[in-house]
This record gives sequence, structure tokens and C-alpha cells, in this order.
Amino acid sequence: MASTAVQDVAMPRLSDSMEEGTVLNWRKQVGDEVAIGEELVEIETDKANMGYEADVAGTLLEILVGENETAPVGAVIARIWDKDAELPAPQAAGPVTAGDPPLPPVAKASPATVPPTVPPAAPAAAKNGRVKASPLARRIASELGVDISALSGTGPGGRIVKKDVEGAASASTPVAPSPPAPSVAPAQTETAKGSVEIIELTKLQQVVSRRMSESKATAPHFYLTTEVDMGAAVAARARIKEISGEGEVVPSFNDMVVKACAIALRKFPRANGAYKDGRFELYSRINVGIAVAANDALVVPTIFDADRKGLREIAADARSLAGKVRDGSITPPELSGGTFSVSNLGMYGIKSFGAIVNSPQAGILAVGEIADRPVVKDSQVVPGKLMEMTLSCDHRILYGADGAEFLAEIKRILQEPLALSL
Repeated sequence: MASTAVQDVAMPRLSDSMEEGTVLNWRKQVGDEVAIGEELVEIETDKANMGYEADVAGTLLEILVGENETAPVGAVIARIWDKDAELPAPQAAGPVTAGDPPLPPVAKASPATVPPTVPPAAPAAAKNGRVKASPLARRIASELGVDISALSGTGPGGRIVKKDVEGAASASTPVAPSPPAPSVAPAQTETAKGSVEIIELTKLQQVVSRRMSESKATAPHFYLTTEVDMGAAVAARARIKEISGEGEVVPSFNDMVVKACAIALRKFPRANGAYKDGRFELYSRINVGIAVAANDALVVPTIFDADRKGLREIAADARSLAGKVRDGSITPPELSGGTFSVSNLGMYGIKSFGAIVNSPQAGILAVGEIADRPVVKDSQVVPGKLMEMTLSCDHRILYGADGAEFLAEIKRILQEPLALSL
């Protein structure tokens, strides 16, 4: 005898740090057929917006988390009826709730077949008396004093969603009568700070805020700054640009810094590690993250195996990743696996700064501008191309001498750019 099969669709873990996701867009609606590998839903994670593909074929039976609603990883967000399974016996009509057995798929009726006596909407009461509403809608209703049991839901299956509650609150809010004209000068309606605009953080901004706070609070930071004579590197890049063919990628100075860090990390494995649970983790691969500003947040995509790549390959990777960050097409795997990070604000005219360690990494290198400054060579004052770098270290794994030697090695490589090809 065939068995029935309802497959739960859980909120997937789309990145190594994802704790919850927000449904942005359902690609399928209740009653639609779903094929394996077909995109079912678009989800906003802590790192990117990602499409999630169905891993079972069948009919979309129920949507439990509506658009713009958030659920933790592992929570059931929808249910799919296996197309090869036996359909259940018909049940009495009524909305489906998370606690009820699912209804079989019903063919969509054309507008002409809908009985004219059916009201356009009805309060979303379930068979067991519980109102069918999203958790977010319940919370907002409680805050705004809206009777949720009297509302009609516009979400899937008549589910009450956020906009239903907010619409009811707006409609029921009485208009305050106009105050009588004051006999004196009107009272100041703004505070000393002026009007206040509240801006909700995106998932990415929330994660960045939390992680930076945790890093600063838990990782004992210390900072080491050095000055690099970039004269030879400037000349080397000019020569690379001169001999490059049309359309070939010309490495930037930041690409040179990434490569120099990668080479130095081979020599100083603890700088390519992490402090976790009272132990050191040392990684065999050298994956350098590059900080990229995008949409009022900071994203750090990863250049994998940077020590094994040439300057042109690093440059091509960096440009591709930065473009994906800015157009929103970056994927979680491209944002994971970093073992060390580089942050460069030189293009903004910043001379030097100290970055916050991207925990649990051991350190991050902050890079300033290359500026024309006088330097002393052979007892003579001559013009120089100087750049400041500041290494932020987690003192639990990188100690003062370790960090100083590691930073000195990066400096040595950049001042002798032939070493970048080794």
C-alpha cells in the first residue's frame, strides 16, 4: 500500500555563519508544481541574497513563512506534497495550520467558477480556534493593540501577515482633532537633535555590527604600524602596465599587498591561524579576504590559495569578487574560508588606521595611501613614495615579536617587488 509523504522545506543554512534567514520572494505559490532543482524561494542571509532550489518534486502544499518574514535555520518554511505519494482522503474545508494535517492540492479554479456567494475574505481563524498568523504579525498586533482575530489575512492560505496588521492599525487610528490656535508663539516640535529618522539594519549590517562588537570585546587587540617605501613597487607596476596587452588585467597596489601577505603567511603560520576554545588552529591553505564596501556594509570576499597565484590571477579574482559584492551576486562560498584579511582605505586619502580583527582570524592588515613624502637616502633628503600599514593582532595567538616579524616580512617583500613573483 502506498504511503503518503509530506516533505518539510526547512530554512537552509546557506553560509557557515547563518543563524536565520528572511524570505524575500516565493518563486512558487500554493498549488504550483515543483521540480527537483527548480528555484523555490529567494532568501536573504547574513552575507547575500540566495535562491534556494527544491530537493524534492511535488506540489507546493503550504507556505508557513511569508515574504519579508524571518525564520531561524532549520525552521519549516513550507511543505511539499510528494507527487509519487498517495493523496490523503478529502477533508472538510478550512485553512491549514502548522498543527493540522495538510490538505491535498486543489486545482486552481478560474474566476468564473468561484461561487459568487463566497465573501472576498474572512477572518483567518483555524479549525482549532487559533488564528492563523505569522509570528511577526502577532508581535506587531500586540504592540499596536490590534485584535488579530478580527482580521482577514492576505498571506498564503489566508494567513495574516505584517501588512494586514499595519493596515488595520492605520485604518483604526482616530484622527486627532486640530488643536486650538495658540495665543503665543508655537511650541518647538523638534528636539535639539532635530527630527529623527529610524533606519532598520539589513541582515548583513546586523551581522557586521554583532561580529565587530564581539571581536573587539573578546579578542585582545594590539596594533603595529610600519612605513613602507613603495618606490620600487610603483616602478614595477608602471612597467607591468607598459608591457601589458590590450584587455590584460594590471595588478593594483592592493593586489601586491595581498600577494605579499600571502607569501609572508607561509613563513609565519600562526598569522594564518585562529585562537579557538583555548587552542590554536593553523590552516594549510592561505586564503586572503579583501574588505569591500557595499550598500552601507562591509563584505569580505576571499581570494583562495593566494600564495599559489600570480599577481594577474589575484588581480582578476579581486576585481571579479568586488564586482559581485557591489551588484549583489556574491555567493556564501565566496565569502567563507578566509584565514587572514586586508583592508585598504588608501583610495580615500587615509594615511593610516587600525582595523578590527575579523575573528576568529589572528590578524588583519590595514593599508593607507601611497603619498609623496621626503625620505633620507645616503644622507640625502629625496622624494619618496611612502605607505603606512597597521597590523591588528589577536594577542591570544599573535604576540608582539611574532606580529612585528610578520609585518617586517610583508614590508621587505613590497620594497623588493621581485619577490612577488617567487
